[in-house]
Amino acid sequence: MIKNIAQTAGYILAVCVLISCTSSKRTHRNANSNSIISEKTMMGTSESLFDGKSLAGWHAFNKPGEIENWTIIDGAMVCLGAAEGDTGGDIVSDKEYENFELNWDWKIDQGGNSGVMYHVIEDVKYKAPWETGPEYQLIDDLSYPSKLENWQLTGGDYAMNPPSETKKLNPVGEWNSSKIIFNRGHVEHWLNGEKIVEFTAWDPKWEQEKNTGKWKDYPDYGSAKKGRISLQDHGNKAYFKNITIKEL
Repeated sequence: MIKNIAQTAGYILAVCVLISCTSSKRTHRNANSNSIISEKTMMGTSESLFDGKSLAGWHAFNKPGEIENWTIIDGAMVCLGAAEGDTGGDIVSDKEYENFELNWDWKIDQGGNSGVMYHVIEDVKYKAPWETGPEYQLIDDLSYPSKLENWQLTGGDYAMNPPSETKKLNPVGEWNSSKIIFNRGHVEHWLNGEKIVEFTAWDPKWEQEKNTGKWKDYPDYGSAKKGRISLQDHGNKAYFKNITIKEL
């Protein structure tokens, strides 16, 4: 009798342990599944901003209607350099973005100057995207006709954070690959696979640089948390392709 009771108790205990283990595995598996889903959600999906054959998804800054100074050549979006100075020919994305990873390929002609801006605000009180949007500078570092400061060089956060001195920039006329990551104020600039700029928007250092440098007379510069992507017409030819963005 005692032996049968012991055997029964042992059997019940074994079943309980088995159920507990199975439940634990199921919970762990579900937790992993949820983590994977969460990670995929956080990673997002890349969206193309250029179809390789039209200017769909873009419009002239503060100007409705047809875009006159940009065209498509050999699958690239090309700025014809029609603008005088640094206003008048910039284009912006139809959609606004907040936190994102923006990738694109680009090249410029000798002596060329252009840029890519983000968090750009359209309003009649602004004459150009650079009054509100921080800029990833694109320029001919070596043969630009005027002397350049380090904060004016390619890949830099224009007039705020200069690029790394060891960056790898392909010669004028050859394609380069660039990336901007903006994630809740943490900003990175990449050039040809290497990070060349990193800073934190809106922190005390950023505020000091803004209020004592080129942007001290532009109170709305860099203040927006969300806005349009802009490609700059600085009066020179510039070429863009493989433009994609992933919301973070």
